Amino acid sequence: MGFAAEWFGQVPQIPLTVSAFTHASIWSNTLAIPVYGAALSLVLHAISAIGDARVKRKPNDDSDSVLELDSLATRVSPFRRRINSVGGIAIVLFRLIQLLCVVALLVLSILPVVHTAQAKGRVSDAYLILGISHCFLYVYVSVLNVLSLLGSTQTNIRAFNHASTILAVAWGVYMYRDVWPLATIYLAPEDAPEGVVMWIKLGLLSLSGVIVPLLSPRKYVPIDPKAPTEPPPEQTACILSGLFYVYLEPLIWLAWKLPRLTYDVLPPLADYDHLKNLVGRAFPHMDPLRTRSRRHLGLSFIRIFWVELCNLAAMSITAVVGAFAAPISINNLLLYLESGKAESRIKPWFWIALFLFGRVFKDVSDQWFLYYSTRLNVRFQAVITELVFEHALRIRMKADTESSSAAQSNATTAVGTPDNASQLGAEGEGSESGDADAGHSATASSSTAVAPASGSIKGKAKSTSEVQPKEVEPEKPVKKATGGHLVGRINNLVTSDLNNFEGLGMHLVFFTIESPFQVMLCITYLYQILGWSALVGLATMLITLPLPGWITRHIQGAQREKMKRTDSRVQTVTEMMGVIRMIKLFGWEPRITEQLDKKREEELKALRKSKLLSMSIMLCNSLLPILIMLSTFFTYTVIMKKQLTASRVFSSMAVFDMLRIDIHASFSIVPMLVNAKVSFERIADFLWNTELIDDFESKRVPEEEEIWPNIVPDDRKGVIGIRHASFTWSKDGVPSVTPGGTRRRAFVLSVDEELTFQRGKLNLVIGPTGSGKTSLLMALLGEMHYIPSGPDSYMSLPREGGVAYAAQESWVQNETIRNNILFGAPYDEVRYNKVLHQCALKRDLSLFDAGDQTEVGEKGITLSGGQKARITLARAVYSDAEILLLDDILAALDVHTSKWIVDKCLKGDLLQGRTVILVTHNVAMVSPIADFVVSMGSDGRILSQGSLLSALERDSKLLQELKEEQEEIRKAEGEIDADDEDKFEDDAAKQATGKLVVAEEMEDGHVGWSALKLFLGNMSKRPYVFWLVYVGTHAVRQCINNFQTWYLGHWASQYETHPAEEVSVSHYLSVYASCVLLFMAAAAFAVSYYVNGSMRAARIVHKQLVISVLGTTLRWLDKTPTARIITRCTQDIETMDNRIARSTELLVEVTLFMLVRVLAIILFSPVFIFPAIFVMSVSALCGHIFMKAQLSVKRELSNHKAPVLAHFGATISGITSVRAYGAQEAFKREAYRRIDRLTRVTVTHWNLNRWIGSRIDLLACLFSTSLALYLTYFSDMSAANTGFSLTVATAFSAVINQAIRIFNEFEISGTSLERIQQYLQIEQEPKPTPDGVPPAYWPASGQLAVDKLSARYSPDGPKVLHEISFEVAAGERVGIVGRTGSGKSSLTLALLRCILIEGNVRYDGLPTDKINLDALRSNITIIPQVPELLSGTLRQNLDPFSEHDDAVLNDALRSAGLFSLQDESDQSRITLDTEIAGGGANLSVGQRQILALARAIVRRSKLLILDEDYETDTIIQTSLRTELGKDVTLLTVAHRLQTIMDSDKIMVLDAGHIVEFGKPSELLQKENGMLRALVEESGDKEKLYKMAMGASSS
Repeated sequence: MGFAAEWFGQVPQIPLTVSAFTHASIWSNTLAIPVYGAALSLVLHAISAIGDARVKRKPNDDSDSVLELDSLATRVSPFRRRINSVGGIAIVLFRLIQLLCVVALLVLSILPVVHTAQAKGRVSDAYLILGISHCFLYVYVSVLNVLSLLGSTQTNIRAFNHASTILAVAWGVYMYRDVWPLATIYLAPEDAPEGVVMWIKLGLLSLSGVIVPLLSPRKYVPIDPKAPTEPPPEQTACILSGLFYVYLEPLIWLAWKLPRLTYDVLPPLADYDHLKNLVGRAFPHMDPLRTRSRRHLGLSFIRIFWVELCNLAAMSITAVVGAFAAPISINNLLLYLESGKAESRIKPWFWIALFLFGRVFKDVSDQWFLYYSTRLNVRFQAVITELVFEHALRIRMKADTESSSAAQSNATTAVGTPDNASQLGAEGEGSESGDADAGHSATASSSTAVAPASGSIKGKAKSTSEVQPKEVEPEKPVKKATGGHLVGRINNLVTSDLNNFEGLGMHLVFFTIESPFQVMLCITYLYQILGWSALVGLATMLITLPLPGWITRHIQGAQREKMKRTDSRVQTVTEMMGVIRMIKLFGWEPRITEQLDKKREEELKALRKSKLLSMSIMLCNSLLPILIMLSTFFTYTVIMKKQLTASRVFSSMAVFDMLRIDIHASFSIVPMLVNAKVSFERIADFLWNTELIDDFESKRVPEEEEIWPNIVPDDRKGVIGIRHASFTWSKDGVPSVTPGGTRRRAFVLSVDEELTFQRGKLNLVIGPTGSGKTSLLMALLGEMHYIPSGPDSYMSLPREGGVAYAAQESWVQNETIRNNILFGAPYDEVRYNKVLHQCALKRDLSLFDAGDQTEVGEKGITLSGGQKARITLARAVYSDAEILLLDDILAALDVHTSKWIVDKCLKGDLLQGRTVILVTHNVAMVSPIADFVVSMGSDGRILSQGSLLSALERDSKLLQELKEEQEEIRKAEGEIDADDEDKFEDDAAKQATGKLVVAEEMEDGHVGWSALKLFLGNMSKRPYVFWLVYVGTHAVRQCINNFQTWYLGHWASQYETHPAEEVSVSHYLSVYASCVLLFMAAAAFAVSYYVNGSMRAARIVHKQLVISVLGTTLRWLDKTPTARIITRCTQDIETMDNRIARSTELLVEVTLFMLVRVLAIILFSPVFIFPAIFVMSVSALCGHIFMKAQLSVKRELSNHKAPVLAHFGATISGITSVRAYGAQEAFKREAYRRIDRLTRVTVTHWNLNRWIGSRIDLLACLFSTSLALYLTYFSDMSAANTGFSLTVATAFSAVINQAIRIFNEFEISGTSLERIQQYLQIEQEPKPTPDGVPPAYWPASGQLAVDKLSARYSPDGPKVLHEISFEVAAGERVGIVGRTGSGKSSLTLALLRCILIEGNVRYDGLPTDKINLDALRSNITIIPQVPELLSGTLRQNLDPFSEHDDAVLNDALRSAGLFSLQDESDQSRITLDTEIAGGGANLSVGQRQILALARAIVRRSKLLILDEDYETDTIIQTSLRTELGKDVTLLTVAHRLQTIMDSDKIMVLDAGHIVEFGKPSELLQKENGMLRALVEESGDKEKLYKMAMGASSS
């Protein structure tokens, strides 16, 4: 049916004779359309000019900068200034060409008017009026052209746009009048009487109205004239270059020449994509401090980005309209062939041209739709990232534990904080809502928490009153607090949740505009072709719609289950990496591997179910359009008794295929929109329901202002103090008990009277553990919730002169030591060196080859706890702040260093005249220099303020502690180490550059086969057989699919050769239905077969990765950021499970789809074998060139995502310090910089996709069009076979771009396999062997024999132990002493074979180098200075593999001395059910060591190694002396002589050699002995001699 041809034929044409003009009809003439356009342009131009004039009359803030620019401009010639004002010489030349063309058109319009006027009477007045109006039209356009050259910037751009638009409209009118008639057999060009002038006009209009606007470059106009940026090519490229992304060609060819593109060569970021400008657009509608509206964030998204969404809507509509060019053209071409090529109303070449230009129009619209969509993604993700970051800077901090129930998270997977993030949390977000349907959408808890960096050293026990836990309301058990690290939660929001917004604008526009519009057009077209049978097809579609919806619901359930299992595995991986050194030292690798394998198996089981359900929806989406088509054809042939023709079949098939794609996309998009809605709700909950510090909370919720706001009285201005106020860690900080029985208590800091600190003096805050000393500092800093007691209450900390803060949990950034100290302040060499001296850092820096340029690494891994504490102190001292708040800065330091800090720093000149408020336990050491002392009581109240004497009078316990500390100072002279603890670090191996953390590995070029084989080769035990079966099944499937299409044409052709009654409809329908069933069966088998294979490969790769990471060396772990390893085990594994598996499957499917269709085309048109080969070759070449650039950009993209999250992690972990220094703006600027860098790479990444897409689409269009031209004019093929060939060619050309994109995705995803493979090739410790399994009885005793033991940290590193030999009998207690660097810790590592060793070590008679490492380490227990604990219950920490009952565990806790430290009636005492925060953050270092000792007792090792600590040494030593079995050998790495003088033997190490070894009494008798010299130097030598003699006598 040629309804389209009839429509075109019915369009009215202007009469050819001018006498037909009348005054009534002249203004309905098509020639009047450009005149109307000019009139509209004049009005718009006038309105704009008035607006510009008003703006100019307003005062201009940047007048100074304008004058400066003018003064600079005067140095340039006026001609050059004018060219620069227009935008450059190229723009000027194009506008001059347009002006000349318009002048020529004006002349050509004036001449006929003059001629007409002279020939009055022969031509109607109407024609004269129309001619004069065209003269005025071109005069107006020429004026616009002049303005485009001489006007101001805004005026010349506007004038050029108006002129180009008017000329383009005129060009369109002349094309319709004079070119369209050439495509018909019944019309002639309207302006044919003009002869050659007609073609001259058309040529001039084509040049001025089409070519010049398309090719003229654009002038860069900055959004902010005061801060212009370097414009990217996309802002200055011409329209044609923008349409086809030609401006990317230089980058593409540069990538072709270079091994790899780097960030610096990428195009600059457009100013409208800079975060600064995006924030200005978005924050007024989304930032909770800038808007009181709580509208859904999705509505805010629409309001902010409405322009982008309108562009998307426009592009989607034009793409749908362009898509119908193919079915309309195919229908009319086949009608032409069915008629025996009889002459038709519209010539065939027009339909071929429509086929070409319609497809090009659609493809350009599609590419621009994707361009706007991806740009919207980039902008929105940047905005959300910064919004979450800035809001996180306002949140109240609270240390937190994780309830056991929270471990069962159902939120999205946390992605590890890369590289230098200080914290990592992988906990999911639980439900805070009582709505059971919330499911995955459950919002996160309103209270937030952050645990301190693992490895930091605390010098006092931090009770649960100071480290305030999250409260859970028992009366509402459904409102479960979700426990989780703040950084982990933020990571979820800016990774997993942000990923859910990928394509949000595209999905929203498709679902609300494009899909309904396309379905409506499809049904309308089918009704025109097939009559009311199309309505039957529509009814079939509506009836079958619930089926995919039902499957989709099951998919969502399966996906939630899969995410839950993934979260469980990720949580285990994150936990594992947090304590991986402990795992290795304890020999837990096999058990952890088994544990992870079990969780991985559960995850893969859920993943398999999800993928099989996805297969069901895929089959359903393939089957439903076929059912719709069958029902339509059945109705048309059987019920309506109509004849199918090739034109109806193949044109309707194209439309049915559009319906199929539409249905498939709709059902795919619904879950994505649901996920986006969930993520909007999670982010909204974070913005509105997380508790902020008071300064921000009052701004967010002004109606909740306090009855008595914190207003400092005039007479207290400048005072540091608090009066009549209480403080809590949260607004709802009330005592509660968790449903699980975990004991927690709420802490309240109360200041009943007035507390004022002395300005310019040293103020001490003292008190017992848990009294609220740190809380007092936090209250002053505004970190705690302020509760006034009356109208005269206030809290004052003047910030005008600056505030500096040194946290007890030392916080360092992953920067150099110098940058950590400077913290953004200017470098003053004299002051800086003085700070280093006063903070006792000179000697430490001398140990580093790079000095203060040494990078401290992730979480300060290159530094000891004492070094981090002193750097934190140095940062505060170096700053110019008038007020310094120092929180227990001496806790992590030995007594010698503490005395240095007190004498040189606190009494030094740099702190003179500055106000210092120091929280400390070292009262005896600091009190002599204190001017004011505040004593805290155990209930969080002020006991006294004033002198130390008054504090001692009120607190007898404090007096006792003071006496003990004075004794401790006296004993300190007996310490061997005058510095911090040894590090498990090979200082000699540090690089001179100061870098410890190795750079992220990056490959060049394409993904290697060895990496791909990691996944593809593990699909089966016989991978070649697997791929042969899989590919063969897909090939059969595609052949059946092609046969189906051909068979429909064959059925239609029967009506051409047989009467309708002889055509058996039932036969053809049954054969077609059988083909459909075979196709579905082959598809189902192929998908299920592939899913099983991919599950096997995923299982094997994950296991190999876990085994490799757990089997690596401690040295490799030291130089590799933990989060980088976590990323491999989480993000890259997830990529392999999903993106790699899916892209591999699609690549096979699309490749075979293309090959089979090319073969079909060649079968019917053998001559097209060469064009087909040419198209495929050129496509492959373009793809190869494209991949060279895209892989580099993708790798840069991966590397620029990490710093953003790293900045988040490092900032949030030190947020209290950041806020104390008032450095939020500096950290925001750094976030802007990092996000802009990420955006720059991301924009280039997406633009490269558009570049390849536009070229492949154009190539495919030319191929299909050339085939249509050949089949129409040069072939005798039947209409049915022609229709089949065109349909197949259209499908082939449409999928070429998809194939390139899938291959691109396959290679880009393959970089994850590269990254995994890199970690399979890292250095490894010796693997277990059957010969290395020790006898069952071993070890029967703790006997140890060492013979000529040497050790080094790396193969090319220096020896740290030099042929040492000694023997220790079973049950002996040996003390190991030596100065820093003597090799004490290296010896412990060598005994555990954690470093490279030479020589012979025998443990209970067996050489340790012959024993498997897991067997050796599981029978030796080491208690490090800062033990590592898991988040979870205490029971899980003592017995992680559930091998013992509670009685055994409680006995171990009692033996370790825990119960002697706590009162049985204390509600906050530690029990087996006590929740331990990640890294043991809610316990002191001493408590952690006691728990580590209890764990050692549970393990029943025969050899125990203790790295003693200062704080709980007495308790630990008492437990070791009384609770260990007589056959247990104890090695104690000691820092004080008193600890080990009663040992059976003492080993003195120096520079890796044993200088003395024997009984202490014997060593003390040596005249020049080192031990004797140390004892003689001690102030407590008599007691030490007595201990040694007592040990020898016993």
